[in-house]
Amino acid sequence: MNKTTLPPLIAVIGCDGSGKSTVTEALRAWLEERQPARICHLGKQSGNIGRRIARLPLLGGKLDKSIHAKARKAQTDKGPGLLAALVIYAFSMRRVRRFRRMMRLRREGNAIIADRFPQLGVPGPMDGLGLASAGRSGLVGLLARSERRRYEAMVVNRPDLVIRLNVSLDVAVARKPDHRLSSLARKIADVPLLMFEGAPIVEIDAEQPLAEVLALAKAAIEERLDRNEAPASSPLQECAA
Repeated sequence: MNKTTLPPLIAVIGCDGSGKSTVTEALRAWLEERQPARICHLGKQSGNIGRRIARLPLLGGKLDKSIHAKARKAQTDKGPGLLAALVIYAFSMRRVRRFRRMMRLRREGNAIIADRFPQLGVPGPMDGLGLASAGRSGLVGLLARSERRRYEAMVVNRPDLVIRLNVSLDVAVARKPDHRLSSLARKIADVPLLMFEGAPIVEIDAEQPLAEVLALAKAAIEERLDRNEAPASSPLQECAA
């Protein structure tokens, strides 16, 4: 299947609390009325795992604080230590596996609604490089270079359309009270900076009623599909093994 016959790849992005899960499920059901469609979640799930750890009795809170401190250190100029780098790299490889599965489903004829999408422009929690600040020598540097190669292979396959769900910090906190305020604030700040290799982006105020958000998203997808142009994606490239 060549790039001119591939089903659409629609990415839905936004901070936690922007409604990505609800919107992606509604769009999948709507798209499936015309063709097979699948949701592919491309997050690393590290935040969900951290929140489960925090709820553990006795030591959960301390472990969560320790993990959070190491994650913040990983984004400083010094970069992470070896153990933290290995954990960050493992989560990144989880995203790579999910991305490969998504591309396989697309080649099999499924329209894809991607919940989140990898990007190289902004390191950190909004689906960017986790080891961007890692040193260039030693095992940590080797892991950082390996992570970057895999992200470069993924982002070549840019979405046909990006739906960016925008919410304020107050709304994100109200919708996700179990999330760290600092984490939500960082994501809110990063969301507008994500460009996804020049893919077309539609901006949606996700604080509107759900019906209005969905109407805007569907209209944007309809416009994109009805152009009968070749998809915006570049030729498929497999992520490096």
